[in-house]
Amino acid sequence: MVEINRSAPATASGELDIAASAEVVWDVISDIEAWPSWNQDVRTARLEGPLAVGSVFRWRAGGASLTSTLRVVDPPRELSWSGRTTGIRAIHVFRFEPNDGGTLARSEESWEGLVPTLLRGYSRRILDRGIRGVLRLVKEEAERRAGA
Repeated sequence: MVEINRSAPATASGELDIAASAEVVWDVISDIEAWPSWNQDVRTARLEGPLAVGSVFRWRAGGASLTSTLRVVDPPRELSWSGRTTGIRAIHVFRFEPNDGGTLARSEESWEGLVPTLLRGYSRRILDRGIRGVLRLVKEEAERRAGA
């Protein structure tokens, strides 16, 4: 289990009930190369190697090019990674648990580095918006796949 850095200059977390099984939700988030098909903010995503701890994926989201390393791959409960882009070091955690026939999805992230230190309020707002947005998109895609 990986934890975000709760003392980082920017942190955000959110949770959402999804009307799909944890396995379906896991399939959505763990197919990294398919992220651009359901998340318009992700332009490209390429996993280098298997979906396994230590594997690297490179992706473009918004205007950023990111390099991330998988830290936890625990289907269908947790997918976590750490990553870097210019001026930011991030830790992102997705956790899923069965809940009333569906799934409670939780996501949290922390940012450290020059950018979130200098632009603390802005970084927190962007990160919070991103967490809420990705949870909504995961919900839409998982429910679409589940036929809910």
